[in-house]
Amino acid sequence: MALQLPFKFSGSSKDALTSSRARASKMMEYDQPLVWVTLLLMLFGMVMVYSASIALPDSVKYANYKHTHFLQRQAIFIVVAILAGLFVFRIKIELWQRWASVMFVGSLVMLALVFIPGVGFSVNGAQRWLNLRVFNLQPSEVMKIAAVLYAADYTVRKQEYMHKLTKGFLPMAGAIGLVGLLLLMEPDLGAFGVIVCIAMGILFLGGINAVWFGGIGALLGTIFGIIIWLSPFRRARMFAYLDPWQEDNALGKAYQLTHSLIAFGRGEFFGVGLGSSVEKLHYLPEAHTDFLMAVIGEELGLAGVLVVIALFYWLVKRAFDIGRQAIAIDQTFAGLAAKGIGIWIGVQTFINMGVNLGLLPTKGLTLPLMSYGGSGVIINCVGLAILLRIDYENRVLMRGGRA
Repeated sequence: MALQLPFKFSGSSKDALTSSRARASKMMEYDQPLVWVTLLLMLFGMVMVYSASIALPDSVKYANYKHTHFLQRQAIFIVVAILAGLFVFRIKIELWQRWASVMFVGSLVMLALVFIPGVGFSVNGAQRWLNLRVFNLQPSEVMKIAAVLYAADYTVRKQEYMHKLTKGFLPMAGAIGLVGLLLLMEPDLGAFGVIVCIAMGILFLGGINAVWFGGIGALLGTIFGIIIWLSPFRRARMFAYLDPWQEDNALGKAYQLTHSLIAFGRGEFFGVGLGSSVEKLHYLPEAHTDFLMAVIGEELGLAGVLVVIALFYWLVKRAFDIGRQAIAIDQTFAGLAAKGIGIWIGVQTFINMGVNLGLLPTKGLTLPLMSYGGSGVIINCVGLAILLRIDYENRVLMRGGRA
């Protein structure tokens, strides 16, 4: 005898049930807001680089350049950065973990290559670049992403020793110390400071003993103080920072700082208008690189500065959210790497903005994604592409799939 159901499916009911079962998840395949914020920062930076550099060909140093020279090159850098990001996004996070140590050693080799005549070259007295014929590469930028991946991998491998000084901290300290030695020979104290913050931040998040962490932090602060004191150039810059408006300082070591502060003062709340900066007219050196934020402050005012700060804040917060999510689903390396990228972007942004605003002594660090420069923009995009991949694998795993 056939089993009789107390109700029957109509054609429309069957279709509705099938449709509800087949309906795709509302979860996006990738983090679209992260992509759009990154693109917005790069394109906004390109506009401001053009504004900050348009008058440079009027000077003797850049007399052979076109007025659009830096705009064109920055546009090329952004295109290359996007292509590099698309390629990196296709690489699984497990491969980054597998090759983290090799990448770190390779970055060390590149840092050493800058001292070989004909391979490395100097700009304004700093030996920081490799001549790759097609473009110039700054190895310290590559080392930042290498430090993130290596520190995350090291923390995962040494998790059981994180509370021990000899097996947990000292090997990592030795590796970062070697990086610091090469960077200080260039010299590039700013990049070294960012890399130290990346390594220490990841070790702290990975569970290093809090007492050791505090003591090591104090020791590092002392070491940086000694480095500054033993270097006449850095010592003079520090004293100029403490009293920038003193006549000798304002015309010497604090020249950039004073003109940066003048630019912010002229901008007031809503700026003097895009393209109308006076400080970029050969008063403020490196306005299109290290001091781009000052031009933003002058032309777009406090409103423009707050928008940039908000975008970077969102970017760093999103990196930490992705990292926390990865750790929650037992992807520890991915989680620490995501948070390391957040530390990298956040610390470098803070230092650059702090220098521009006179909160920190002058250092040659660019504003991530926005300042002129190929190495910086491309490596920033590579780092954010890895972050995007971590988020993508998180979404796949949360759906029950395999990364």
